[in-house]
This record gives sequence, structure tokens and C-alpha cells, in this order.
Amino acid sequence: MSAVEPAIIILSEAGLSVARAVAQSIGGTVHGARKRVGAGKADLLFDDAGDHLRALYGAGTPIIGVMASGALVRLLAPALADKSAEPPVIAIADDGSAVVPLLGGHRGANDLARRVAAAFGIKAAITTAGDVRFGVALDAPPAVYALGNPEHAAGFMADLVAGHSVRLDGAADWLSGSGLPFASDADRRITITDKADPGAADRLVYHPRHLALGIGCERGCDPDEALSLARSTLVEAGFAEGAVGVVVSLDLKADEAAVHKVAAHFGVPARFFDAATLEAETPRLANPSDIVFAEVGCHGVAEGAALAAVGSKGKLAVEKRKSARATCAVGRAPEPFTDDRLPGRPRGHLAVVGIGPGSDAWRSPEVTAMVRGATDLVGYSLYLDLLGALADGKARHDFDLGREEDRVRHAMELAGQGRDVALVCSGDAGIYAMATLVFELLDRGGLSDGAMRIGIDVAPGISALQGAAARAGAPLGHDFCTISLSDLLTPWEDIQRRVRAAGEGDFVIAFYNPVSKKRRTQLAWARDELLRHRPADTPVVLATNLGRSGEAVRIVPLGELQVDDVDMLTVVIVGSSDTRVVATGDGRQWAYTPRGYAGKRGTQIAGDSGP
Repeated sequence: MSAVEPAIIILSEAGLSVARAVAQSIGGTVHGARKRVGAGKADLLFDDAGDHLRALYGAGTPIIGVMASGALVRLLAPALADKSAEPPVIAIADDGSAVVPLLGGHRGANDLARRVAAAFGIKAAITTAGDVRFGVALDAPPAVYALGNPEHAAGFMADLVAGHSVRLDGAADWLSGSGLPFASDADRRITITDKADPGAADRLVYHPRHLALGIGCERGCDPDEALSLARSTLVEAGFAEGAVGVVVSLDLKADEAAVHKVAAHFGVPARFFDAATLEAETPRLANPSDIVFAEVGCHGVAEGAALAAVGSKGKLAVEKRKSARATCAVGRAPEPFTDDRLPGRPRGHLAVVGIGPGSDAWRSPEVTAMVRGATDLVGYSLYLDLLGALADGKARHDFDLGREEDRVRHAMELAGQGRDVALVCSGDAGIYAMATLVFELLDRGGLSDGAMRIGIDVAPGISALQGAAARAGAPLGHDFCTISLSDLLTPWEDIQRRVRAAGEGDFVIAFYNPVSKKRRTQLAWARDELLRHRPADTPVVLATNLGRSGEAVRIVPLGELQVDDVDMLTVVIVGSSDTRVVATGDGRQWAYTPRGYAGKRGTQIAGDSGP
């Protein structure tokens, strides 16, 4: 029932305010032309508009172009081939005065255009014949209905436009309230049923998504086994797969791959109930089991979950069926399952995101999408503030520095309650940040059962190490390492051993946490130790407030490095004995560490993926 987030395209800053208004209203990521849109003003920058748009189109991404409709069509023209596979494409005037669906009208573009137009208080310029004449698109039903024979929809709609009438067998408000030409003696029919029905050229079939599939399984059950059981259960009962609206189970199964594979196959949400909720359904169970009660605290998982999902007005449509390691039952609700009327709770999700040094331009589109999709944001207050408008409308959970474990535990417990949580870190979440603590807590235990079963994604960010190197040139061009000089979590003796080893190995070294208000001697010790292994004129990069106001980057010789020139917001990169400084014509100095390409004729320069 979910949709891919749209890409909102602007070719200049003239369309920026409209693009942001669209993103704020319906979601989406703003993509801007690099030459005409300033850094930090779009979520993602592109170089060639045609190539970028065609790549999005080919990937099936909905496109909202804040530009002339003719320009958008011409840019996409080389990619237009298969009408049945086209994603929604709409154009918006850069003052928000017009919204026009161009492609994929019945694949979501018309509905998307209506939503965008509503945000600007106007009507979308929809020209699809059926939509205009009858106010409904028969080949694009509401998400809670599935069209059983889509291959007949176009011809059927053409018949109605040509003057044929239609009869409705069953009840569906979205159809009965439309402008379709209904008649009792009609020669065309629309059938509403949850039963498997192939339909025909003169009869469309729609399946209301009001069936709940209850799934129980042993730990580690083969997902294919559970899916096979679910599908055969529906077939034997004569139900259509399109009538499934939700897959449900016990909350102990929230992280069970088998349950999620079944939900993914039917394209519906997976939801979960606690044992007490399922036990309350015991009087309605067809096959209560004392064995199941002894194991999980309720007398039935598949039947209990199906009944809990459909509520007191629903009923058990198919009793529990078994395979070797799974069970399945079907409940029928009186109405389809809508997004705002889903039973149970979802499996919670934790996105551990690195927002880079803080600049919007250095935040990845993946991180932006994860933050936008979160219900809750957890992090150090400064990092949450750096998100700006992206944090609007979300529950904030601010923590001070020094409370890292409290911060991570809180984020995981929130996700354990079924929420979508973003744990926000600066730089990269896996480099001296919170991602490692997430997995340490999972390994250590001591979390609630719900927190132990959450879904987790870790999104990379631009680290301070990368930002400093880029601003200074290319000091990381050859082998390098990172060392934290903070002894709060690492014994000073271990830090000393690592600095000595890096010095002897002639690594470029990036020092994190070089100093603090109370800790002033470690950097001086590291400087003196490294001077034993490399020249005094070895370049040292000092980068402060990277990507933020007050950014400062300097290059000083190792022998002249002063502790007082460094603060808590400074990254220190000490070059190897091969690191050099070169000046450009504008007077700028750049540090780089050669890898030896210049000495090898015909060498192909590899990226950071290796030689």
C-alpha cells in the first residue's frame, strides 16, 4: 500500500519554493541542476537534466517537474516506450499556478496531480477521458481494492465512453458515488468480490482488501514454506490473493523472515499483536491449543491474529491450516483495511543515519529520505538542529553529550514500540558514532523484547575525515588510518601503542577527539612521537567546523603544530613522509599524498574500491 517517494525536479532556483512546498505537503526529494541551483538548496544535485530524468524514469521513480510541460516531455522522450511500465510524471508551473499529469495517468499520476494541486488550492489539469467524464479511473482503483483483470480495463472504459451502461454487483462507495452510467439492464458489469474470479471483457472484477492472513511459524521457518502455505490456503478456500489486506501474527514473530516474505508477496503490511490480545480471542478460536499456550501465552497464533485483525464484527473465514513448520488462517473484516485503520502494530524500524558535518549539501539523499520517513528523531541537540526544516513535524528526543548509551537505548526502545526512528549522528554513523553501540546493545542484551526485534538500517554519511581531506586537497591518497585520542573509552596505553604503530608504518593519520577542555597533553605527545618517524615539515591539516558557519582549514608543518591551535571541533590529519604541499595560481595551498601513479607509465588510476 506504500508508494515510491517522488523526485521533485527543478532546473533553477525559481522553482525552489514550489518544490519545497510540494515536498512538505506530499513528501519527496528535491533534485536540482548543479549549474543553476546553489549548494545546500536541493537535496540532490545533478549535472545533465536529460540523463538524470531518464534514469529516474527507468527506475520507476515518480517525477514531479517544476518546469514547462513541453520541456519535461522533450527531456524524457528518448525513454518513452512501454506505456504499461511508465511511472507517474507531472509538471508544475514554477509559480504553482498549474499542475498537469503528463504520463502514467492511471498509474498514479492523476491522483498525484490532485494531491499536489490541493496543496496549492487549485484543480489539476486532468485530461484522461474516463476521469474527466465519470470522475473515476477504472484501471487505477483505490489502494484498498485490487483489479482482478486489468487486461480488460482499457476496453471496458472505452465501451462506457462510447455509450454502454454498467451494473454494479456488490458494494463499493468509490464506484457507486462516481459518475459511471449505471443501469439495471446494463450490458456491462462490475463485480465486487473477495473470491477468485477471472472476469471478462464485459465484466471487471474488483477485490476489496478485507482479508487478514494470520501466520504462525516456528523460529527460523523457511519463508518459502510459509508463503506456499498461505497461497494454498487461499486457493483451497476460493479466495483471491488481491483480497488480502494485511498479514498478522504474534509480536514474538515481528522479526521472522517468513512472516515478512508473505506480506511482501501480497504487497500488504505485516502487523503484530501481543499474547494477551490474541488470548482474548480464545472463545472465537476454532482450534485452541494448550501446547501453543504453554509456548507463547495464547491458545492460537494464526487464528487468534486473524480474528484480532478483523475485530468483533469480522469472522474467521478459514480455520487454521498447517505445514511442517507454519500455520495459516484467514479472517474477513466487514470493510477493507485502510492505512489509518490497520490493526496491531508494525515491526519497529531504526535508521542509524550520518548527516555529515552538517551542511545540507553533504547529506546524502538516502539519509534525507530516512529522516523524512521517520516518526521520531533521536540525537544530540546540535545534530537535530542541523536538520533544519527536515525535522519539522517529528517527535524530537534530545540528549546531551555524554549520554550516548541512553540515547541509543531510547531510540531502540521507541522502535520496539512499532515506531520509525532515526538515530541522528554527525559525520558517518559507523565512524566513532552510534551505529556500533546499536549492535553492541543487541549483542549484550538487556533490551525489551520489542527492541530486540526491530528492523535496522545504517546509512553512510560524509565523515569529518573525508570532509577535511576534500577541503585540504588529497592527503588520503595513500594508506591512512584513524585514531581517537580520547581516553574516556580507550586506555591511554592502547592509544599510545596505536600511534607508535602508525608512526612506524608511515600511515597518514586522522586524529579524532584531539583535545578537550580537560585533555591537553595527548595531541602534544602524539606530535612528538610522530616527529621520531617523519620530517618536521610533514604537512598537517587542521579543519574546524567543516561544512558549517565558521569553517576554517589550515595546513601547518608537524614541527609547528600547537595544541592551542586545535579545539574539540577540529579534525587533525597528519601526513606521511610522502605527503606534499602544492600551491595553485590563486595562492591556495593543497596537501596531497602521492600513490606513485606518475612514476608508472600507462597506469590506470583506480578509485577507492581498490586497484
